[in-house]
Amino acid sequence: MGWPRLSRNGETRSVQIGVVATILFHLLLILALPHLLKRTAVTSPGPKGDRVFTVELEPEETPKVAAAPTPPPKPFKFVEINPDAPDNPPDKTENFGAQNQQVAQEKPTPDGKSDAPALAGDKEKESTAIVTGRLKELEPPVPPTPPTAEEQQAAEEAAAKAQTLAQAPLPGFEKFEGESPDSVGSNIAKLPPPGSKRSNEVVDGDSEVREVVSFNGQVIRIDPRRPAQRERVEQRNSRPAFLRDNQLGTQNIGPIAYNAKWSEYGAYLQKLIETVQVQWEKIIEQGSVYPPAGTIVRVKFSINDKGEITDIAPDEGESPLQAKRASVSAITARAPYGRWSDEMIAVLGREQEMTFTFYYNP
Repeated sequence: MGWPRLSRNGETRSVQIGVVATILFHLLLILALPHLLKRTAVTSPGPKGDRVFTVELEPEETPKVAAAPTPPPKPFKFVEINPDAPDNPPDKTENFGAQNQQVAQEKPTPDGKSDAPALAGDKEKESTAIVTGRLKELEPPVPPTPPTAEEQQAAEEAAAKAQTLAQAPLPGFEKFEGESPDSVGSNIAKLPPPGSKRSNEVVDGDSEVREVVSFNGQVIRIDPRRPAQRERVEQRNSRPAFLRDNQLGTQNIGPIAYNAKWSEYGAYLQKLIETVQVQWEKIIEQGSVYPPAGTIVRVKFSINDKGEITDIAPDEGESPLQAKRASVSAITARAPYGRWSDEMIAVLGREQEMTFTFYYNP
């Protein structure tokens, strides 16, 4: 079978060529389409270079070790307690000190719920104290001075006389009548001595002595001319300190106090602070030159579990050299401060860093 010939007519021949070309194009497209689709599905290779990949390995099995016991949390905030406040553990607090105390103040703050009492202190200075005083050697209780022989005899006579208080009946009336029939009669009332106790008859005694009834019902005779000596009791003291400024207080009424829980660390710190305070005052008193008023020295130091000062240095401020030396000596002169207990080591470790601030005032 032969191929059909093209027409000799030019226009007809053009139409025939176009139809043949269209048929051939579609045939080629049908034959090439599967190969084109397969090629587009292949990812073209990227540029040559290092290939990055990750490998996850299963961790090696290690022998199980018993977990170490979790140490108790470190104390949060140290506060200096009021030694005159009663020992009373608080329900919940983050403060610790040398004694258990519940927050209180003399005048309550309405709706006050603070851990610290309301105080008017120095807003520019940080302080852990709520009371200030003067540290001194505590004196033991002193019994009353025994009386002399003369005083003893006078006291016995006064006691014997005081046993018979002046007593007198209620005032009565005495009738007087004159001799003249034209005169006017009268009744005279005689008052008992002042301070006399009422009775049915007159009893001579000391009208200065008074009888009072105590809270437990006991009758006590008091002679204001002979006051009894009072026994001196042990006086607690506190170190001189700036008071913290706190506008919010508590509703509890009593001696001023923090909410604080006792801890060995709190008692240790309180003793350390008081020891440094006493030593610092001695150094200042023995010094010939006093630093300018308003001088402030901050000393950073480390103390270990043996109570030893392992590292200490004052700040690099413009404070006088004498003030810096006195502040450092106040801390180091009385060291070591005693070994830590096992409980303290468990909480604090083997060493603690502290910063003391010394204020020099006239």
